Amino acid sequence: MSGATSVRVAGHDLPAVLDLLEPLPGLPGRTSYELEALDEGGVLFALRSREPQAAPARLFVVDPSVPFPDYTPDLGSDQAVALVVVHPPTDRSAATANLLAPLVVDIATGRAHQRVLDEDWPLHAPLG
Repeated sequence: MSGATSVRVAGHDLPAVLDLLEPLPGLPGRTSYELEALDEGGVLFALRSREPQAAPARLFVVDPSVPFPDYTPDLGSDQAVALVVVHPPTDRSAATANLLAPLVVDIATGRAHQRVLDEDWPLHAPLG
């Protein structure tokens, strides 16, 4: 774990610990994650679960404003930013991002939830 208290995302300093309102699909028992920048530009991040009683989980997320500059979903709040989950590349497919169901993070508190959007965004958008 990085030990940082905040992480710069989309021009905002977010708390490094994100508390999900409910577990993500397929990751029961995990609602606390540490957000860690993986690049200098603040685009790619790792989300690592923090619950000691559950097996560790790690997801990759991106700030969608860089690879998808036209991605402007209604997040329901001016005090929130979106992070989108990345599906890593395989031998048969390139990396993709889930633009349909971003993680919506409250800038001040770090509380987050995955929101399925009403707009028609792709579930597997190719990452450049």
